[in-house]
Amino acid sequence: MRGPVPDGGGFARARRRAASRDARRSGARPVAGAPAALASGCGSEDIISDKVASWAYAEAFVPTDDVLLRAADRADQLGAGTVSSGTGALLSALAAAARATAVVEIGTGTGVAGLWLLRGMSPDGVLTTIDPEAEHQRAAREAFTEAGVKPTRVRTITGRPLEVLPRLADAAYDLVVAGGDPLDLAEHVEQALRILRPGGMLVVVHALGDDRVPDPARRDEVTTALREVARHLRDDERVVPALLPTGDGVLLAVKR
Repeated sequence: MRGPVPDGGGFARARRRAASRDARRSGARPVAGAPAALASGCGSEDIISDKVASWAYAEAFVPTDDVLLRAADRADQLGAGTVSSGTGALLSALAAAARATAVVEIGTGTGVAGLWLLRGMSPDGVLTTIDPEAEHQRAAREAFTEAGVKPTRVRTITGRPLEVLPRLADAAYDLVVAGGDPLDLAEHVEQALRILRPGGMLVVVHALGDDRVPDPARRDEVTTALREVARHLRDDERVVPALLPTGDGVLLAVKR
């Protein structure tokens, strides 16, 4: 039987704690969400300082608004996963580049990523968002309503992604965002590649797992699962992959 699995919210909270702890040690002001590897003080201090500053600048480049901030607050209160502002802005840009009309989100949370996606999607696009937690989806619907999103643009499905995804049509979606249970991620990826159209894109958020994935000494179950999925997609001839350090890591895979 599996023990507790950290979700996106767990990664985010751990990242904030690490950044605050390291800042207290160094006397510097903490950067919310800064990569732990960069904030830890290893290597050249000047290079680390520059990298942290660049990362923070990129994260804040596209500003958030009150609706997003309130949705993020609900995520903290419920212990739900969410994405950073930099990751959200990237999701919007990818949805816009794809002119996405059909998007699947695995892991609704409280609607933060969904809000970013909807802002980039075509005006008539529909977001299908899946989450096993009904309370999370209620919070997400509150955020969508507050943002003025038409109810017809969002289809919320309460249930385990591995039970819902097989019911979705083959090659019917432009974009799939995976942010659910990391231990189910390999199966989520296979389902995503099935339902994506050629040229469609899979986006795995929290792909660096609180900066643990690059560290070969980290061998816990969650980190190993994330690392193996990244390696699999890197070597999979069905896709064109890329790994970005945005937020807590974003793994992209475009279906050939």
